[in-house]
Amino acid sequence: MLNRKTLATAAATLAFTVSLSAQADDNFPSGPLTLIVGFGAGGSTDIQARVLANVLSENLGQPVNVVNQPGAGGAVSLTRLMHNQDEGHTFVYAGTNGTLTFAPHAHDTSFTLDDFRYVASITTVQHALVTGKDRPFGDSWEDLIEYAKENPGTSYATQHALDRLVIEYIMEQEGLDLRIVPTAGGGGMAPLILSGDVDFAYSGGTHSGYADSGEMPVLLSMDGERLFAYPDAPTVMEAGYDIDTSDFRVVVVPKNTPDSNVERLAEALEAATQDERFIEITEERILMPVHFRGEEEATEMLYAQSENYRELLDRMGGVPSDD
Repeated sequence: MLNRKTLATAAATLAFTVSLSAQADDNFPSGPLTLIVGFGAGGSTDIQARVLANVLSENLGQPVNVVNQPGAGGAVSLTRLMHNQDEGHTFVYAGTNGTLTFAPHAHDTSFTLDDFRYVASITTVQHALVTGKDRPFGDSWEDLIEYAKENPGTSYATQHALDRLVIEYIMEQEGLDLRIVPTAGGGGMAPLILSGDVDFAYSGGTHSGYADSGEMPVLLSMDGERLFAYPDAPTVMEAGYDIDTSDFRVVVVPKNTPDSNVERLAEALEAATQDERFIEITEERILMPVHFRGEEEATEMLYAQSENYRELLDRMGGVPSDD
């Protein structure tokens, strides 16, 4: 049986340990942070992330260093994060949520949605189906569908497996016979659209650079809402397609990150969404709306979309091939 002295010592030790733990939580972050961008330098995610890092650094009282780790549409950066043990001092700013909600169902990834925590979403991605000037169907989605039905072989430029799956679903719904043209990112898509070599295409945001000139009209918003710079274009669901293709940028941390650290990061991120510098780079330069969603809402949306994509893949028989 323990005597009073032993019990008192144990109690004091426990109290000291709890005190240290609380102090450690209160001190987060206790050193520099690393913001990983899963895409190359110079893209919209990278440009935005560098301003975000400066704003967060001021709020958190520690340097926030941006590291680019491109590869597999952001999957390489998430694989690195999955093995990280620094409890939130390293985090990924995911430029697209499809890497989390679609890729694990469609490809062999080393991670799933369950492997992380989602601190907050702060920007809605403006991806779309676009066309060029002076097309015979104009800039109307309904007119494009009618044109494509009358002209088999109407061409579509695809960038990745997800937009290819969506267009295959639309082809099935509308009875279309399109010619699919694979491209490498917005840099590969834009010349084909601007030159008239393809009729319409997927754009992850490249079209925002042509909002003022009108050279790349938007046919269809692939967000759940109409696009920030193109409010006249209907959404996928408004066009009658029952699929959730909404996309947003979310801050991702390892699963073992303590609640207090997640809460501190979320507070700093919410403050960043109210900072004029972050608003300017997001809404005036890359033409995406600032929209804060906390961990619970962002996580809920990610899981709902993941299930939607799983069902769509099952329905379509998996990822379309290029054959």
